[in-house]
Formats: sequence, structure tokens, C-alpha cells
Amino acid sequence: MLRSSAWPASARSVDTARIEESARIAGGPGRRGATPADRLAFARSVAATAPLLSAGTAGGSFAALAAVAAADVALARTVEPHLDALGILAQAGVDAPEGSTWGVFAAEGPGLRLTATSGGSDGSFALDGTKPWCSLASSLSNALVTAHVGDDRQLFAVDLRQDGVTVHDEAWVARGMPDVPSGPVDFAGVHATPVGAPGWYLTRPGFAWGGIGVAACWWGGAVGLARVLRSLVVSRPESELLQAALGATVADLADAEDALADAAARIDGAGTDSGAASAPDSDDDWSLLAQVVRSRVRRAVDAVRERVVRTIGPAPLTSDPAVAARVADLELYVLQDHGERDLARTGRIVVERGGVAW
Repeated sequence: MLRSSAWPASARSVDTARIEESARIAGGPGRRGATPADRLAFARSVAATAPLLSAGTAGGSFAALAAVAAADVALARTVEPHLDALGILAQAGVDAPEGSTWGVFAAEGPGLRLTATSGGSDGSFALDGTKPWCSLASSLSNALVTAHVGDDRQLFAVDLRQDGVTVHDEAWVARGMPDVPSGPVDFAGVHATPVGAPGWYLTRPGFAWGGIGVAACWWGGAVGLARVLRSLVVSRPESELLQAALGATVADLADAEDALADAAARIDGAGTDSGAASAPDSDDDWSLLAQVVRSRVRRAVDAVRERVVRTIGPAPLTSDPAVAARVADLELYVLQDHGERDLARTGRIVVERGGVAW
């Protein structure tokens, strides 16, 4: 799946057993058979061997995420935040409890606000309010959650099994990733431990790098769809129209892969201190890099998904649960990119700080 000429050396040793295990889980009983508990168990197994994202491991980290998504998009949607949380904790010098499963709840929503109030001399805080888009909150043991502390936002580690945590899975009615519920969570006087200083979570270079990791999942999901198209082309070797569709898909995926591979190489060449509050010793503007890579990958993934759906026709979408699920899951997942708003953010960064050769 990964072109060794494009990915740095650290990406070329992705554990094939891990890819096979992800394929096994994707093909199990049930919708894709895998309950949230099954997927979280797999996430823990990946975390035991996969490199956490840092300067020096980005190539391998992105490749591992893409490999999982190529087997099952919803599985990657479970694995990615768990690995992201473990990487954040490592950067902050905080140990994760043995056997714990993690999410990262950092989204904001109109009319919703989560506030953190200092609990006194022990350094603890209490969380009150509502956090939107909390994936798998009813199944996870723990989460990293951003909350407002005065004018700043700060990251906190939270045990989701304590009193005062109310999860609203019933609010999740999506047809994509229906078994990865991402409804809101209410917090009422919930004990929380700060992770990093106010503002640290958003300003560290790892925030931008994690956003690229999500794009690697999108790319992997599109690779899985491309395999569906390739199988159709193999079964109908006389069709030049099908061959043309596959050729265009190859080009789109190559463009996106080059963007990811270049980003991985720049991150891996930046140094080793990914936990610093400021960027490692490099001239890279990490936020600009992340925005551009995510937009490039989103465009390619959208093009591949739309082309594959047009080309294969309605039959697989109505008779093959795996194909139907992949299309719906991927369509929803890429909406983590905010389209025109993210492009506008890229434009503002270039106007304010430069960052392009022209």
C-alpha cells in the first residue's frame, strides 16, 4: 500500500501483523463486528508497538494509521485519538494508567462551554458544562479534555467513569460510523487533572502534527476504496473507462501520499524535542504545513470517493456492507476538515506570516 519511494525509511517497517489484525477485526461479526470494546482493545494493542507521534517517528506513525484505515475507517477513527492522547501525555511527562483507553475531546460548539475551576492547593480542577463531539465517551475509561480557564483554554485528564459525567450517545444519529458515537458529554463538578500549562495543548507543534495524522487516516480510507475499484477493473479487463477511472484514482492518491510523506520527512527532520511548548529547531510553520496537507489530502480523498461511487454503481452500495460502510464512514470522517474555513485560515496565515516561496 505504501510506496517506499515516497515515504521516509521510518515508515517502511509498518508491522504487517498489525495490518492483518485490523483486517481481521474489520471482518468480524456484527455491523463490521467489532464492538467499541473490540476496537479499543485493538487500539491498546497498536499502542503497545506503534511509535507515538514525535519528531523522528512521524513517518512510521502516519503509515500505521493509514494501514489501519485501509482495512476499516471506523477502526482508525478509534485508534487515532487513543494514540494521539498517549503521545500528548508522553510529551507532558504524564503516565497513562495501565489498560486505560483514551479519547481527545477538544472541539467547541455554539452555545456550549466547558469551564474548569481550581479545586485548591492539591492542583486539581472541577469541570462544569458541556463538551460536544466526544467520540466513544461511553466506552472509554479516560479522555483529554480542553476547558476554559478564564481567557485561556487548558487541557485536562479526566476519568470518564466518575460521577458527574453524563454521555449522550442518543444524540448520534449519523449513518457514517454509527458505532463510533460522538455525542455531547455533560460534566458536573467532575474532577480533572491539568496536563500542561494554559495554552500548551494548542501551541505545541504536536497539535499540528496530530492533525496531519488524521489526514493519514483519510488517505488510508481512500486506499481501501481504490482497492474496490481495482478489483472491478481486474474483473473487466476490456473496459478502458474503468481503467481510466483507476488511473485517475492512482494519480489522486499519489498526490495526497506525497503531501503526507513530505510532511513526515519535515517533522522527522525537525529534531527530537516534540514536547516543547514552542516548535523544535526548524524554520517550519507547523500550523501552515498542517492546514495545507489536510486540504490537499481532503481534495484527493473526496475525488477518489466520488469517482469510485460513480464508477462501481449502486450495487455494492446496496448489497455489500463493507463497501457501503466505508463510503459512509469516509464521507463523514473527512468533514473534520472544515473546507472553505480551513482554506481561509491558510490564506490568513500566508498574509500574516508568509510561508510560501512565491
